[in-house]
Amino acid sequence: MRVHFIAVGGSAMHNLAIALKKKEYHVSGSDDEIFEPSRTRLKNYGLLPPETGWFVEKISPELDAVIVGMHAKEDNPELIAAKHMGVKIFSYPEFLYEQSVNKTRVVIGGSHGKTTITSMILHVLQQKGIPCDYMVGAQLEGFEVMVKLSDEAKFIILEGDEYLSSPTDRRPKFHLYQPHIALISGIAWDHINVFPTFEIYLDQFRKFIEKIEPGGTLIYCAEDMHVKQLSENSNDKRIKRKPYTLPPHVIKEGQTFLTYNNEEIYPLQVFGNHNLLNMAGAMEVCLEMGVAPKEFLEAIKSFKGASNRLQTLAKNNNTVVFKDFAHAPSKLKATIEAVKQQFPQRKLVACMELHTYSSLNKDFLVQYKNCMGEADEALVFYNPHALKIKRLPDISREMIYDAFSKDNLKIFSDSNALREEILSHKSLNSAFLLMSSGNFGNMDLNALAEDIIQPYTNKK
Repeated sequence: MRVHFIAVGGSAMHNLAIALKKKEYHVSGSDDEIFEPSRTRLKNYGLLPPETGWFVEKISPELDAVIVGMHAKEDNPELIAAKHMGVKIFSYPEFLYEQSVNKTRVVIGGSHGKTTITSMILHVLQQKGIPCDYMVGAQLEGFEVMVKLSDEAKFIILEGDEYLSSPTDRRPKFHLYQPHIALISGIAWDHINVFPTFEIYLDQFRKFIEKIEPGGTLIYCAEDMHVKQLSENSNDKRIKRKPYTLPPHVIKEGQTFLTYNNEEIYPLQVFGNHNLLNMAGAMEVCLEMGVAPKEFLEAIKSFKGASNRLQTLAKNNNTVVFKDFAHAPSKLKATIEAVKQQFPQRKLVACMELHTYSSLNKDFLVQYKNCMGEADEALVFYNPHALKIKRLPDISREMIYDAFSKDNLKIFSDSNALREEILSHKSLNSAFLLMSSGNFGNMDLNALAEDIIQPYTNKK
């Protein structure tokens, strides 16, 4: 097949392009900007466009498909040319469905935990030697690519994003996959620019349940009120439902251990109630796929986490520095509480960046109330330039302070001042948590982490 990507530099898009190249498709692409790591990865596979921009001459009737990414606009010249020539046009979730129409589709949905649960499932299947295709939203240890497509695998594991499919397809991505096995991890309002009310957002998950294939299975977190109500109030008799809850566990000297049948102990390399819930959900999915409980538990012991999810940047005997993708209120709260629970005797310095459209929206800010309550020191960073790029009204420090409702909250819009503040909290027996879907104004977090763990000297 001959396939052309419009906006090939996107995270999901460039991984799908690589997956198709590995299937020996003829792949081309365009984009007006391509950043790392997409640029290097596309170059390594011979897929990097020779120059940036849009080129109508790349579109021809000989193409079997054009795949359009979210970065493209409706007036994109290549997209207009493809429509004019009658070339088949797909969003990437549409194309993934076409590639998986004869497979058992496993779709992991939810406002949080999607990437981690998908990663856990893939880790266990790899450990057990069970082949599968997949699409996951993070680079995983032991996996070369984030998208794999083959003709042989029986299963495909798909991270089910609720955001829109493309500029020309306003359906949420996870509505297109029609799962045989579906999981919902939790529901907390997000993407306010697309779903202006919580009810509209909630309705997308209701529709997701309706998309489950007859005879399929819905696995859901029974500890999330909204998920529980949606799952149990559904009148669809065609599917079976399997709830999951927090599994039995203990924490000893900063490490979490799962217990099974009140006897066997399984040491873990991840921690936090949110991760334990993610693990319980992943286990239910794997059971549906034929993995025995003890096989799952043995395999999950070596799971180190998904990229940027409570990732350890640096540590010594008395200080640890974590990086996490958390940015939405529910994710922020869960991550902070996880670190505080794991290291209750350490001072917790939590720093987050307001970076997404929702988090920088003055009407959404109030959702952050009390979400940093467990932090001993709470710091918030925002970049006024990000507001301009997203064409949002300015927000003030007072708005942020009032929204978070945290007495000792400190707010920064200068990354150098933020760095100095973080380093001022160096002390014996501490934990630092850096949370963002951005980069804190291009701050080198690895260098910061190394500076944090340098020997502490009490100058008083």
